[in-house]
Amino acid sequence: MAEKRVGVVLAGCGFLDGSEIQEAVATLLALDRRRASVVAMAPGVPQMHVIDHVRKEPEAGERRVLAESARIVRGDIRDLAAVGARDLDALLVPGGFGVAKNLCSYATEGRSMRVNPDVERLVLEMRSARKPMGFICIAPVIAARIFGREGVRVTLGDDPAVAADVESFGAKHVACKVEDVCVDERLRIASTPAYMLGPSVAPVSAGIDKLVSAVLEMA
Repeated sequence: MAEKRVGVVLAGCGFLDGSEIQEAVATLLALDRRRASVVAMAPGVPQMHVIDHVRKEPEAGERRVLAESARIVRGDIRDLAAVGARDLDALLVPGGFGVAKNLCSYATEGRSMRVNPDVERLVLEMRSARKPMGFICIAPVIAARIFGREGVRVTLGDDPAVAADVESFGAKHVACKVEDVCVDERLRIASTPAYMLGPSVAPVSAGIDKLVSAVLEMA
């Protein structure tokens, strides 16, 4: 059986302004254990801002999402603009505040959020090709925004405010424990809360492992 080609969309490096590194690594590890071929990618855009992860406050300077994401995958990364559904069998999006800041505008615009054009293009291509996708932590807001009119079922844990935002798009929010996964079999979309719930890397990685299994089973 040929290796499954799985796209992993990253949003930078660091949970406050990029991808959540533990979630990203847990995703990559789960894929490697299943002998999937990883196609890491990120948009070639500036980060919304840069956060000092010690002080947890903004600092001066500019960083670019693609260059920062490359740190997580040892430089083996592609510009998202150059990747299409034809290149993939499945797609995964780990979380982190960078998803809500760099891949979409949920962090600043809430229910009026917009999705990065290349992220939206690829997600829509995957849907059109009936190829499965998995969204982790805060990333399901992207699926909810794009597929809300189709009534997509997703989870971001059990936060009522976030659930209300998700359902304002027309999506259905499903409360879920950190170790579990929500699978919308009709739309071939899986999601798991990860660090929307925490509390630590072990339960977070357990949920991500289940999500990866579910997505690969649909691929």
